[in-house]
Amino acid sequence: MTAARNQHAPGTPAQMTRFDDIYSQPDPRPYFGALGPLGYQTPHHAQRVFRRLLPLAGFPQAPGYPADVPDGGPPATVLDICCSYGINAALLNHHVTLQELQDRYTSPQAARLTTAELIEWDRAYYAARRRPDAVPVIGLDIAAPAIAYGRAAGLLDEGFTENLETAAPSAALYRATRGTRLITVTGGASFLSARTFRPLLGDRREQPWVAAFVLRTGSYQNIADGLARLGMTTEKDTSRTYPQRRFTDDDEQQYAVTAVSAAGDNPQGKETDGHFHTALHVTRPAAQATARPLQVLLQDG
Repeated sequence: MTAARNQHAPGTPAQMTRFDDIYSQPDPRPYFGALGPLGYQTPHHAQRVFRRLLPLAGFPQAPGYPADVPDGGPPATVLDICCSYGINAALLNHHVTLQELQDRYTSPQAARLTTAELIEWDRAYYAARRRPDAVPVIGLDIAAPAIAYGRAAGLLDEGFTENLETAAPSAALYRATRGTRLITVTGGASFLSARTFRPLLGDRREQPWVAAFVLRTGSYQNIADGLARLGMTTEKDTSRTYPQRRFTDDDEQQYAVTAVSAAGDNPQGKETDGHFHTALHVTRPAAQATARPLQVLLQDG
């Protein structure tokens, strides 16, 4: 399937290639068919980081759960924002890799199945690979077909197609996220503001952590500033960046190099070498960030 492209007139700035249409399909085969050839890998990087953060954010079932983290209250959940088909949930809760999923969904066997048959195939596949320390994952995305597939395949425990940029969360979403300890984002941060996060973080018994992989072509400052008003601190992992995917063409690369430079970062050896890169941002209650800085958390893992 061909991904939709941003169109721009000669002489105007190039933009990122748009892949909006791959999120409106009834199953994830077009998603992997479009992004796989470009070496898309952010969920691969996130798999290790999110698992590292689970016990620190307060998941009692996660290995390494510290005894001094309070327990009790609603069951601990992950809220994956812009979750699409539940790929992060698949990697977080199952003994699978992103490459294995890429191979699976682009295989001749997958191509022969209807969506209903693919769902049944997936349910058996993931059930056989479920981790004993799996955690409940709630999905939030405006793409209704993607949410429906993630739920039907058993990847998402609950799913919501609400846009918190334009409206307050429904009572059902608010209730479902009462026990959320970790909010994850691996794509779509450039479309979000603090409006999406504030109602999910304020007035909570324990404020969830937020872990977001953010493209270097944009800024996370607006979100960080908004969450700071709730007494939370955002730290950026300055020790490394994470390749996202290859550029689709020279115009997209030039856009990225220009945008990263304008954001005050150095594109040399990263975007200039042919890939978008992301940076990890983690938001936590200020006292927790002071007691154990992000670099310490990542080094300990």
